Amino acid sequence: MNILFRYGESHNLTFAFPTIKFHYDYPNFFSTLNVSGFSTEKEQNYNIMCHHMRFHLPEVQKIMPSDTFYFTILRNPVTLMESSFAYYRDSSSFIRARNIETFLSNPNRYYQNMSYDSAFAKNLMTFDLGFNHNGPESEEQFKLLCQSVDAMFDLVLIAEYFDESLVLLKDALCWTLDDVLSIPLNTRSDRSRHVLSAQTEEKIKSWNQLDWQLYMYFKNSFWNRVERFGKERMEKEVEELRRRRAQVSEKCLDNQVEPYQLRDKSMVPYQPFAARILGYNLKPGLRREEQQLCHRLVLPELQYSELLWTKHYKTGEVSP
Repeated sequence: MNILFRYGESHNLTFAFPTIKFHYDYPNFFSTLNVSGFSTEKEQNYNIMCHHMRFHLPEVQKIMPSDTFYFTILRNPVTLMESSFAYYRDSSSFIRARNIETFLSNPNRYYQNMSYDSAFAKNLMTFDLGFNHNGPESEEQFKLLCQSVDAMFDLVLIAEYFDESLVLLKDALCWTLDDVLSIPLNTRSDRSRHVLSAQTEEKIKSWNQLDWQLYMYFKNSFWNRVERFGKERMEKEVEELRRRRAQVSEKCLDNQVEPYQLRDKSMVPYQPFAARILGYNLKPGLRREEQQLCHRLVLPELQYSELLWTKHYKTGEVSP
């Protein structure tokens, strides 16, 4: 999201902002009613739509141009669920479980399948992509799910291979490596992390079987795409991307710290129920031209979204 925010801001592109500012009425399906200022009675040209949503392609297509490039990112369901348990600890399905092992020992005891937030505890990616996270589990269903997602998106990135994903994204969009340069954001402190046993990992895969099948299918197709891109070419571009990241980190960043250690309190990331999200202190004495780049690279999602919303509203591009 930070990459898209920075590209859109630097190129004066128009964002399709949510009426709720930070998400499109999530966890409900996306609707055109969720886009601030949108009307079928006037011509509007949106360039980027990137806030949180439960994807619904027919409604998105009413907003975005016909040549829109659609991409998404998947994450290993094992690490995703460990993270979700910390991030959404107060959700209806998790709140009564002492820890993630307790939940997985008898998930049906805790899982509230009819609650509005049930997807936080099961097949979250399947849900976010617009499918039934409580749907049937069979080879036929797995195949239909993967084929449907494949048909909707031009590119599916893989979080565990983030740098390779950025290179593929850059290539698909005809961008530069500087356009996809990023600093890791929304990172939890070590004390918010939970080490999982091999047995627990297997339980997570079984419980999130739709997500697991989706992830394995697109992990395989991802590496097929890397093969077509060229392995040697990929290695060189990833190496260069990492060199530039190290360079900009050295120039911009003083340290990564707990929220209470941030010198600029306006840079504190959103802190969920049971996780501590780290932030960055910038180096003092940055030159004016460096200050904005460094600031934007580590600006938390909610603050950056608010900044862009205000900027567009003041220029009259977005209705209140």
